[in-house]
Amino acid sequence: MALRFSGESLPTMVSMDPERVVYASSFSKTVCPGVRVGYLIGREEEIAQIAELATNTYISPSMVAQSIVYEFCASGAIERSIETVRAALAERAHTLAQALRRELPDAQFLPPEGGYFMWVTLPPGTDVGALQRAAGELGVSFVKGSDFMLEGGENAMRLAFAGVTPAQIEDGVSRLAAAYRSLA
Repeated sequence: MALRFSGESLPTMVSMDPERVVYASSFSKTVCPGVRVGYLIGREEEIAQIAELATNTYISPSMVAQSIVYEFCASGAIERSIETVRAALAERAHTLAQALRRELPDAQFLPPEGGYFMWVTLPPGTDVGALQRAAGELGVSFVKGSDFMLEGGENAMRLAFAGVTPAQIEDGVSRLAAAYRSLA
């Protein structure tokens, strides 16, 4: 929810069923990649049980990383960081959608309203495995849709846009389109 950049806000699962849902997240996308500090939201009794289990099963958390995240949040910097990340993700998702429309008109997709990925479907019969290999030769990577499903997804792919610049997105989609055309 914190990284939703368009559309109406949606309720969280924990807000819809606080008796049965525990929300787990981290600060990796909002504070710093790789910070490896997370948090849980849920009923106090359940969180206490999880905390006890965690304490008994891992060596120790990074107190330095936790202190940094605490200060970052307590100072209010987290809100500014989230806004910066939202704006960057919105720009990148928009750039990806425009580039796909221009370079790969056969692609079907819904521009995301948040997050880090776009799900893209190509015409039935498209061999996304072959496309993945051809795109890889051009320096472009994606995850095949079939990797996310027990059945189906053979003509779909998940494109990540969070970790690249708009210029890299433009270049990557151009290369992806060249790989797609090479299969025809």
